[in-house]
Amino acid sequence: MKKILVSAICILAVAATAFGQAKRMAVTTLSENMLRLKPDYESPLETQALMGTIVEIIGEEGYWRQVVTPEPYTAWCTNLGLVEMTSEQINEYKAAPKYICTAQHSGVYASPSLNGKRLSDLSMGNLLRVVHTDGKKPKPSVKKKWAEVMLPDGRKGWTPVSDLAPFAEWAVKQQITADSIVNTALQFEGTPYLWGGASSKGLDCSGLVRLTFLMNGNLLPRNASQQVNYGREIIMECNHDIGVDSDKFYGEMTRRIKSLQPGDLVFFGTPGTLLTKEKITHVGIYIGNGKMIHASHKVRINSLIPGEKDYYENSHRLLKARRYVGWQGNGMLPIIQSPSYFLW
Repeated sequence: MKKILVSAICILAVAATAFGQAKRMAVTTLSENMLRLKPDYESPLETQALMGTIVEIIGEEGYWRQVVTPEPYTAWCTNLGLVEMTSEQINEYKAAPKYICTAQHSGVYASPSLNGKRLSDLSMGNLLRVVHTDGKKPKPSVKKKWAEVMLPDGRKGWTPVSDLAPFAEWAVKQQITADSIVNTALQFEGTPYLWGGASSKGLDCSGLVRLTFLMNGNLLPRNASQQVNYGREIIMECNHDIGVDSDKFYGEMTRRIKSLQPGDLVFFGTPGTLLTKEKITHVGIYIGNGKMIHASHKVRINSLIPGEKDYYENSHRLLKARRYVGWQGNGMLPIIQSPSYFLW
């Protein structure tokens, strides 16, 4: 009886320790952390986490760490792309004033000069802590046209002021409009397609959408199959029995896009049947006049209307459209309200 009681106490003690164990948290340190399906460089790229993103570490294998991102997305990256922090350090990091990189490409240099040693590259959406001057009234350290910054791992360097914006101030000011969504997306035209890409160096279709909305101050789910479940549904009259070679197909496509407005998301895939589920495989951003911008081979503009020179060959697979402009609800969160970025 005594042995059973001792064993029970030990089990309860272990359970209590496990229950109260603090989460392992980290901040991403590379301009874009490559997050893979498995802890192997040959494993498929699932997504990318931009510099300054707070993640939870839930697994470890050699120098690989399994992390959960704010989306949330679970995947593997190497430990050199992370700096682990205690819960107190994470809170201090959230509260610290930061810059957001608003240029597609930039860098952090050891001295305020492009000729200085480069400490890190930067891409759009990266976060850097602000370095302040010493004295009774500290203010952001700036030399001529360079701002002093701190990388997530604590190293200090310099970045052109023109490539940065004060993060909190920037986040408060961002408002989604049709023009802002379209104009942001157009900045990425010509960017190479990258499966799992979610940065200004390489994008897949849903990565383009997510980065576009991120740079307008709002967080969206990562994948097209998730993005299609949010926003305001745009009713389209779809007759999937009309073949692409039919004389009626032109009228079918012009009818489908009749209700679209610039900034709407357009989704492509296979319609569901009595035996199969609908499958969303692609997403683009409608920019008006029957055209969309999307990541397919590269970020490019295509027409949804048959017969036009830049007609998208898979337009016949257009299934749904969603409007996020002017919509607030689950699935889209203003970054200023996100506990993953600010201390609330």
